Amino acid sequence: MAIPTLGETQLLNGTWQGIVETTKTTAPHIDVYHLDTPITKVVVAPTDIAGRWAVSVPIPKSAITEGVQSFIVCDAQTGTKLGDFTLLAGDVVGHDIRVELQLLRAELDMLKRAFRRHCVETT
Repeated sequence: MAIPTLGETQLLNGTWQGIVETTKTTAPHIDVYHLDTPITKVVVAPTDIAGRWAVSVPIPKSAITEGVQSFIVCDAQTGTKLGDFTLLAGDVVGHDIRVELQLLRAELDMLKRAFRRHCVETT
């Protein structure tokens, strides 16, 4: 049994969209879970390319909340995880971005010092 694979993804207007590729000629059965609760109204539609299926998942309003919200995309027939996506909102986002920016600044400072030291040693 061929397991579908999850390809291109995007989040647009409150709907997560992805492409599932499979060798089967029938639409794959896709389940999406948030906090172990299945998301309803998942749509799987054919694309212009054989074996590629467009998946649309409406994000429930209850899942759009502060913090980190994770969604798991699975093959319903095998239970195999195909992928996931995450929504970040509120203070957690600002904190993560500030921490990441501090790490990038520290790495840049380290590279500048190493480059200057290299220039001094080679002249």
